Amino acid sequence: MFGFAVLCACAVNVVARAAPDGDGKLRIIAFGAHPDDCEIRVAGTAAKWAALGHHVKFVSVTNGDIGHWATAGGPLARRRAAEVQKCARILGITTQVLDIHDGELLPTLENRRTITRLIREWKADIVLCHRPNDYHPDHRNVGLLVQDAAYMVTVPFFCPDTPHLTHNPVFLYFEDGFTKPNPFQADIAVSIDDVVEKKLAAMDALESQFFEGGANGSAALIPPDEAGKATRRKEVRDSFAGRFAGSARRFRAKLKDLYGPDAGEQVKYAEAFEISEYGRRPNAQEIRALFPFYPPVK
Repeated sequence: MFGFAVLCACAVNVVARAAPDGDGKLRIIAFGAHPDDCEIRVAGTAAKWAALGHHVKFVSVTNGDIGHWATAGGPLARRRAAEVQKCARILGITTQVLDIHDGELLPTLENRRTITRLIREWKADIVLCHRPNDYHPDHRNVGLLVQDAAYMVTVPFFCPDTPHLTHNPVFLYFEDGFTKPNPFQADIAVSIDDVVEKKLAAMDALESQFFEGGANGSAALIPPDEAGKATRRKEVRDSFAGRFAGSARRFRAKLKDLYGPDAGEQVKYAEAFEISEYGRRPNAQEIRALFPFYPPVK
């Protein structure tokens, strides 16, 4: 696959460092279909976890090698891997890109084993992914693969080469706007006001996708002069700030529930997550332990 596996194994090691076992910190792994999906949906909460010393890993399940209007193949895959590596440095996390072609991900047994092994190797307490209903086939199939691994990570003789987990992680879905067959439900909402600049910096780093427009962009998006480019960058940044503010408005009731009425009302930017029925189902006390950002319950 364009020789990308060798490159990925070498380059991603810059940030794909192993986290120590038994240090009392949370271990979180997020699966996105492409090298930008985790960053869009959970970069803020990831930065908050990382700032507290918890261990966060993003996995791009495909290499993004068709996600641009002008380039494709190995050169684009390498560029997008470099972009998410930059994001990882900004956020203080680990990142990995799998060598699967963009647009070709299928919920095969081989891929289920890969996802299961990655969750086990990370010894995850929390696993995040797309919901299985989504506009993009890669998004849907990431959701299916993680969903299909949700129980199998605890089964000793499935992938016996990788030690099974003795506890089932909490599996969470990223926020989305799709309504059929069922809409996203915000079981958890997190204020990212204190890290929104880091998240916006990560969006800036994903230049091929947002500044240049990704697969549906064109040369017309890129002004020829520096002043025009600066304006374009500001437009992209402002658009994302508006999107993250929209999540706070959309899930205001949940923010008030978790932060208290006054503090919840003041949140400007947020991320939200739905608890999957297929993993461990945390109670209110465990949610506060897994998301140690909320004020004490009075």
